[in-house]
Amino acid sequence: MGYQDVARDILTHVGGRENIVSLVHCATRLRFKLKDHKNANADALKKNPGVIMVVESGGQFQVVIGNHVHDVYNSVRDLAGITDDQEQVLQTSAQKVNLLGRLIDIVSGIFTPFLGVMAASGILKGLLALAVVCGWLATDSGTYKLWFAASDSLFYFFPLALGYTAGKKFGGNPFLTMAIGGALTHPLMLQAFEVTSQPAGVQEYFLGIPITFINYSSSVIPIIFAAWVSCWLEKHFNKLLPSAVRNFFTPLFCLAITVPLTFLLIGPAATWLSQTLAHGYQAIYAFAPWLAGGFMGAVWQICVIFGLHWGLVPLMINNLSVLGYDTMVPLLLPAVMGQVGATLGVLLRTRDKKLRVLAGSAVTAGIFGITEPAVYGVTLPNRRSFIFGCVAGAVGGVIIGYCQTSVFSFGLVSVFTFSQIIPPTGVDISVWGAILGTVLAFSLACIMTYIAGLPRSEVATEIAIVQPTENDILAPMSGTVLAMNEVPDSTFASGLLGEGAAIIPLTGKVIAPFNGEVASLFQTRHAIGLLSNSGIEVLIHIGIDTVKLNGQHFTTHVKVGDKIKPGDLLIEFDRQAILDAGYDLATPVIISNSDEYTAVTRMTNSHSIDSGMPFLTVQH
Repeated sequence: MGYQDVARDILTHVGGRENIVSLVHCATRLRFKLKDHKNANADALKKNPGVIMVVESGGQFQVVIGNHVHDVYNSVRDLAGITDDQEQVLQTSAQKVNLLGRLIDIVSGIFTPFLGVMAASGILKGLLALAVVCGWLATDSGTYKLWFAASDSLFYFFPLALGYTAGKKFGGNPFLTMAIGGALTHPLMLQAFEVTSQPAGVQEYFLGIPITFINYSSSVIPIIFAAWVSCWLEKHFNKLLPSAVRNFFTPLFCLAITVPLTFLLIGPAATWLSQTLAHGYQAIYAFAPWLAGGFMGAVWQICVIFGLHWGLVPLMINNLSVLGYDTMVPLLLPAVMGQVGATLGVLLRTRDKKLRVLAGSAVTAGIFGITEPAVYGVTLPNRRSFIFGCVAGAVGGVIIGYCQTSVFSFGLVSVFTFSQIIPPTGVDISVWGAILGTVLAFSLACIMTYIAGLPRSEVATEIAIVQPTENDILAPMSGTVLAMNEVPDSTFASGLLGEGAAIIPLTGKVIAPFNGEVASLFQTRHAIGLLSNSGIEVLIHIGIDTVKLNGQHFTTHVKVGDKIKPGDLLIEFDRQAILDAGYDLATPVIISNSDEYTAVTRMTNSHSIDSGMPFLTVQH
């Protein structure tokens, strides 16, 4: 399915263009703010093969796309005719959400637009640190200086980037708030900071009020507060001033008021708050770093599922700004790689072709920090593998916390994070602790998932296929065995359609019971007729009266005339949905031409059977 088709389906099921207040995207998700969530159809969207998952959290309707999110994002905007100016106007009609949801929405709206560039800058910084430690580059070389400038520019001029995105998020002129960010990092202000911070420095004043000069480069919180004040003033000035002059005088008044107010009040207060948050976090972390590691390793992916992780991202960046390092990001390495390891365990264990393809691509994406395909597509649906990933993440987090590992630049948690944890003094125990904790989490999750991460019946369906003789019929599904006279349907129970037995399925898959071909396939997909190479005719009828579903909840993987061999997937069905619809799932497996044989007998007396195991045999 192309990006346009996916975008068109998304636009339809979020309630159309008129239901969209704003749209942004992060590394893997489209984040909609909708006028009315009741007009969106999450269940329909989840059925789209181009959509991994739909999550409603923090006042946002989040559509998880994966690595192609930017292409789908552009297609949705083109189809809906959304422009930046329209989004700013629409922000004013946003629905009210609780305080936590509003906070997460604000943070994600401010940081997501440049998340990719921020991650790239952090990775480049880490690779430069690795090159210096290995002796490949010298810090006084021109090559190093150019790459360092490329990696450091975004962080050094953070107030400009944050000024722009915060201005858009708060519904103001983003270039105006970016100009305020520029004032915070202006060379004249930095020079004044250096002069006034000296013991013999001269105090500067603004209209008689003493100015507290602070180095705001790389800062986070001051510009966000300043942008909010500027946007608030802008809205009020636009109401008061005549339309003929507001385009000039509104920015004039906002700059003239907000910039001095930031240096006199907002900046120092926000800086105090930044330092308090950073040192407060460090105090908590220092109390029991191993406990913090275990906790973050266990719950981080749960936070990602609900979008709550955005509440911690500013704290990480703030730690880097205030302290020059951050100890929270390393604790997330085992949480991420634990899910990647669990996904690899599924890949190694399953023989389901679709799941193998999905798991393979998810492992690759997860190594580079994108875990949504692994979590939503592989581990979370299997539950146990997701839990194993969280448990392994907790174990690895304890080790990393105990070693007190830090990062010295910000980026997505991925394999590149190892280069970002190298201290200026060189490789030490904190680096080896991060490697050990991450490798242990990855390996432990993979092993636990391989051993016990998939339901036994599902594993048996996929790998325990016996090669039948020409008179044998293997079990086409796993479940509880019923004699034919126990089937709750008089036609089947009487044997009029042929002899055989029935199975109440535990999983939603029907596999081929012998070598042969597909003889017939009902239009409603609830039943299939097979013909073995030796002439045995078999009818597999999934459930009782399920013809009334008219094909709903059934998916066929073969067509009439297809050659089949034992274990080939024939039909998939949504077991729970059929049960919820009120239908009995007893599935007769009937030898349609049983009158051509002297006897049809069951090959097992057990009350349960795994698919692919000997089930029925015919005698001439």
